[in-house]
Amino acid sequence: MSASTRIDFLYLSEPDMIRAGVTDMPACVDTMEEMFGLLWRGDYRMAGANNDSHGAMIMFPENSPFPTMPKPTPDRRLMAMPAYLGGRFCTAGVKWYGSNIANREKGLPRSILMFTLSDADTGAPLAHMSANLLSAYRTGAIPGVGARHLARKDARVIGLSGPGVMGRTTVSAFLAVCPHIDTLKLKGRGQQNIDNFISWLAVTWPQVKNVQVVDSYEQVVRGSDIVTYCCSNPVGAPSTYPPVKREWVKPGAFLAMPSACTIDAGMEQPDVRKVLDNTGLYEAWFDESPKPAHVTIPIIGVHFMDMVAEGRLPAGQLEDIGQIVLGEAPGRRNDDEIILMSVGGMPVEDVAWGTVLYRRALEMGIGVKLNLWDTPALR
Repeated sequence: MSASTRIDFLYLSEPDMIRAGVTDMPACVDTMEEMFGLLWRGDYRMAGANNDSHGAMIMFPENSPFPTMPKPTPDRRLMAMPAYLGGRFCTAGVKWYGSNIANREKGLPRSILMFTLSDADTGAPLAHMSANLLSAYRTGAIPGVGARHLARKDARVIGLSGPGVMGRTTVSAFLAVCPHIDTLKLKGRGQQNIDNFISWLAVTWPQVKNVQVVDSYEQVVRGSDIVTYCCSNPVGAPSTYPPVKREWVKPGAFLAMPSACTIDAGMEQPDVRKVLDNTGLYEAWFDESPKPAHVTIPIIGVHFMDMVAEGRLPAGQLEDIGQIVLGEAPGRRNDDEIILMSVGGMPVEDVAWGTVLYRRALEMGIGVKLNLWDTPALR
């Protein structure tokens, strides 16, 4: 007797995703920690020749003979990010990433994202879901995994540049894993964004009693136990990327950088531990980019790859958070060491959190079931 050829899949709108728990940051941090263990073991695949590529992006020319072709304006992205993740997930998926900074003039988010989750065996769709919150929370959770293992246990002060969506989710992850935090230093570009962030923080994380608005990167970093830059920045000149200088950094600080960043010679020294979310991701970025790669990919881990290529950093000094998560490398070794973690963002993260939310939605009866076909017209 042949199996049924009918294929149904679940559509999850943004309100459905919220009901399924996409904003459950503690659970998201736990899921990302589990995902990192699978990465270190090798039970995953992404795109590209080394199976570690961030994704495939459509590139638009500066001058096109076609008047309707999009221009390569800041934050213009049309990008597919596919991945497979094993373990208890054993699913595949792809995030479609559309981004244009001019969206804000239309009252839309800069990025509009959708994620399709598939059966890894047949390729049949399991779910098609709104992915703005999915992406935002999995991105913020990664620094949280780092802080769980690499921040001081008595960390009290966060220094944040960039009070946007990424700033909110990253701070949420820090607060989910560091129970003693009570102070936040905040640098932003506009008063409205700063005020909105402070209002959100007061409602969402009332244990943070002391918020200090500062106006320089130095003030963000000085005296902070945990530092993160979550601000957008033009790409192309590392000298314009938000800086970190060694003289600013408190002994024992943990720095997690999911956006553009540059460091001085002091931060390049071997006594500053350099941790990556996945070394293969940065190797893929380096291979795919003109050199020096940090010019076009502003994430600090890409700068580490440039340093390795130039002979200024032994590759063996780079560590993977997955190895630390599994206990195969030490977490924080003492209260004074400075640890800098690069956060690049990977589609395996979307697969992990998307799978958890899809299974929750099934259990809770959330979403709309859609039919692909009863019997395929072609086979």
